[in-house]
Amino acid sequence: MEESSYSNLSTSHLLGSVPAVTNEEKKASYEVPEANMQIFPPNNASGGGRGRGYQTLEAPTEEFEQQPPNNWSGVFSISSYTQYFNVDTDVVIYRLISSFYPVTGDFFSKIDANPDLYGLIWITTTLVFMLASFGNWATYLMQKHSDGTTSWSFDVGYINAAAVGIYGYAVVVPMAFNFLLQYLGSNASLVRFWCMWGYSFSIFIPTALLLLIPVEILRWIIILIAGSASSCFVALNLKSYIEGANDLKMMVVAAFLLQMALAIFIKVWFFPWSTYVDYPSI
Repeated sequence: MEESSYSNLSTSHLLGSVPAVTNEEKKASYEVPEANMQIFPPNNASGGGRGRGYQTLEAPTEEFEQQPPNNWSGVFSISSYTQYFNVDTDVVIYRLISSFYPVTGDFFSKIDANPDLYGLIWITTTLVFMLASFGNWATYLMQKHSDGTTSWSFDVGYINAAAVGIYGYAVVVPMAFNFLLQYLGSNASLVRFWCMWGYSFSIFIPTALLLLIPVEILRWIIILIAGSASSCFVALNLKSYIEGANDLKMMVVAAFLLQMALAIFIKVWFFPWSTYVDYPSI
């Protein structure tokens, strides 16, 4: 009888008792975070190149593959211009060869990822010294043929004329076209214009040597062929660059005429008219 009374006592208030599970209690939920796959080696996202950090697994964008990093630090900072001289010899030679094929008109597509100023400076400087030296050589041969008794002196003015004419043209003309195209609403790039115009002078380097031939009619044929090739190179590439803008076609014609004017300037100023047909014996 005593045992049955003990069994009827409530045990919910006793220490260590476990209450029954009821349906009203809410189950706690736990959300698993989404996994983010990463690849190794680390990559520095802030620098855009190899470095520390991690890179998420995703396809590279077209802009990253084609465009060089923007390291511009100001107009008066040398480091701002180093990216435009970061070219190999093979690349420069390939662009030089491309400038001798003016009918393709695809030069901008070849330099789009990495336009350089190395070709502009190297080609124009070489052309300046060749025009000054060969121009003086031409006057020396003319003088020796006409009067071998008079003394001949090197004309320093040829260096000044070549430097002002070639450097001035190579810098000012692309800047003028860049300004006009931007003013007319076209998307122009000054560095690409400098690069293209710089390589357009390359054909005048071997032309300067050929202009020593002592036949005047042949000289004019040589300079007109070289000028036409250089003019077509500039005009066709400029046409492909502004393709679709019919109101800018006069810019292409102006570029062609300016390049022909440069060729005629080289012939008239540095290799003037002469009547001799053979070199004197020395």
